[in-house]
Amino acid sequence: MKSASVILVAAAALCAPATAHAAALTVVEVGAPAVNCVFNSSCTVVVNDSVGTLQYTPLGNGAFLQSRSYPGQPGTPGAGTTAYEYRVDLTQATGFTECLAGLVVDFGPVKKLTYPTNQPGDVFVTTQGGLGSVGIKSAEQDGTVIVFSFSKYLCAGQTSYFFGLAATTAPQAGNATLFGFGSPPFVQTSVRAPQH
Repeated sequence: MKSASVILVAAAALCAPATAHAAALTVVEVGAPAVNCVFNSSCTVVVNDSVGTLQYTPLGNGAFLQSRSYPGQPGTPGAGTTAYEYRVDLTQATGFTECLAGLVVDFGPVKKLTYPTNQPGDVFVTTQGGLGSVGIKSAEQDGTVIVFSFSKYLCAGQTSYFFGLAATTAPQAGNATLFGFGSPPFVQTSVRAPQH
């Protein structure tokens, strides 16, 4: 069952810097709207958003994981791919909740692209021109599962930056696991990820 393997990978991420077979993905920082030009020649994208609620967790009714996807258009570096972006929003989380250290997504193969400014990368983090204050320190892939570690703990009142990847397959609904501290240390919610 995928959700059990996701939880095990998250547990390993808490206990060690990297799992035995994990591969480090290249993380690059980008600005908006320049990053949109990778997927659309007009540098504007029409997104499809969904939200994984965290209302039945210690994080509370106002916390959520946002998933976003949009297609790469012909004639762009991202042609033939779909962009997947994620943002963890704790701005309305329960005030006394513990902080989060990262996110685990069963994502599948990642398509490496060149992002502004001429940076080859697997994962892009939009640190300028968008929402957020907490970035991604690292991304480790073990099989189809990716563990994203935040650059600092994500706590109540904060939101992560949008961070994203490209894949060559269409979106499907799946599960993601947020990991951090407290009881329980793992929180599962819904996510949009590529078919694989």
